[in-house]
Amino acid sequence: MKGLHLHRLHLLLAVTTVAGAVLSQAQVQAQILAPAKKAARVHITEGPKIESVKDNLAIIRWTSNNPGGTDEHFGVVHYGTDPEHLTETAKSHIRLNQNHSSTVFRVRVGGLKPQTTYYYTVDSMQGNGKSDGVKSKLAHFTNP
Repeated sequence: MKGLHLHRLHLLLAVTTVAGAVLSQAQVQAQILAPAKKAARVHITEGPKIESVKDNLAIIRWTSNNPGGTDEHFGVVHYGTDPEHLTETAKSHIRLNQNHSSTVFRVRVGGLKPQTTYYYTVDSMQGNGKSDGVKSKLAHFTNP
């Protein structure tokens, strides 16, 4: 009799554990949002501007309307010392917040030479590599 009671208790614990795991998984899946609707036209609302420049690096910052699409995004800076040939690229990962109407991008550009003028444009792209189609005008800065 005691063995039967213990067997029922183990069975009840197993059923409770499985049910809890299923409910927990359903809660996690409910919290994962589908990709946001892609914006009809992504445009820069502020910047780009140099947030800081020192030694051999610069941080470039800009704000755009929320581009939508995949949550995983990258801010991208195309740069170089010749305004006609921006041969270098720097990018920084960001996760979009679908509840915000705008997104702030910050990209660290490293390996810069001192007392050199750099030209750049900025863009953003989804995690799958597809550009958001927003490209800034050519800008420049001089590394100290």
